[in-house]
Amino acid sequence: MIDTIWLLAGAMLRSFRARRDLLLENLVLRQQLVAVKRRRPRPRLVVFDKIFWVLARRYWSGWKLALIVVSPETVVRWHRLGFALYWRVISKARRVVGRKRISKDVRDLIFRMVKENPTWGAPRIHGELQMLGFDVSERTISRWMRRAPRNPEPAKRWHTFLRNHREAIAAMDFFTVPTITFGVLYCFFILGHDRRRILYFRVTRHPTSQWVVQQLREAFPYGTAPRFLIFDRDAKYGTEVPTAIRSMKIKCVRTSLRSPWQNGFAERWVESCRHDSLDHVIALNEAHLRRLLSDYVRYYHEDRTHLGLRKETPAGRIRSQVSGRITARERLGGLHHRYDRAA
Repeated sequence: MIDTIWLLAGAMLRSFRARRDLLLENLVLRQQLVAVKRRRPRPRLVVFDKIFWVLARRYWSGWKLALIVVSPETVVRWHRLGFALYWRVISKARRVVGRKRISKDVRDLIFRMVKENPTWGAPRIHGELQMLGFDVSERTISRWMRRAPRNPEPAKRWHTFLRNHREAIAAMDFFTVPTITFGVLYCFFILGHDRRRILYFRVTRHPTSQWVVQQLREAFPYGTAPRFLIFDRDAKYGTEVPTAIRSMKIKCVRTSLRSPWQNGFAERWVESCRHDSLDHVIALNEAHLRRLLSDYVRYYHEDRTHLGLRKETPAGRIRSQVSGRITARERLGGLHHRYDRAA
């Protein structure tokens, strides 16, 4: 009985509505009926359904009253997604106004020049790009330089410094060696950077700053000191060692804290000395260790080829130019051998 009353009331209200509204209501109901018939296993809405309801929301004020399959909030969400998609397509299709954007290759080249030449400014880089045939304004280069890494890696900066001053650079350092009686001996050495030669070495049980100062005086007598001396911030040096170095007219180059790579040549020699000799013997006392180091320094200078010297030796070992029988001579008590051609 109640359903019949609601049906009659609806029919009476529809008799007063405009023909346009009745046609639109009929259309949207038919569209929902088509969507309901797509049961897989439930009604599935396709792109056409979403576009239909977005347009119905735009052109018909009573669209909410005829909704059955979806909620009004869903239709609003579809409309917003369509709005975003529309403007995304328009922004991509719109012609770019203004100066043409420079290519990625040119940007990478600017970044490379800034990184490799930290003292260059925009005019210098602009000139280099013009020489290479790139038509880029200086103002554009200035803007892109702000996005480039300003400082090169510390390792490259140190490598450049060492390469440009290697003839005038020496490095000193300590390393320890355990003895057969569980004591510790300290090995002090000074290495020249030009040919990786060991300029001086000594062994002691009690290294002090005064002892180091005396070794420096013995190592560089009569104005033979290098221009730069690299060493770390070991507490054994104290304040006396830097003062003595400056009095010898040597410029101190101290490495950063916990940065052994900044004194890489010295650290590499310590590793070679341990790997080639000290890891295979047990030091008895200072005299024994001093003899082991003397033998190794002689082997290191005269026989051992060095990768940093193009497979040559620090003392300049002569390559064999004649053919003949190859002979082997023991070095370091048989740990290593030197090979030559017999005359």
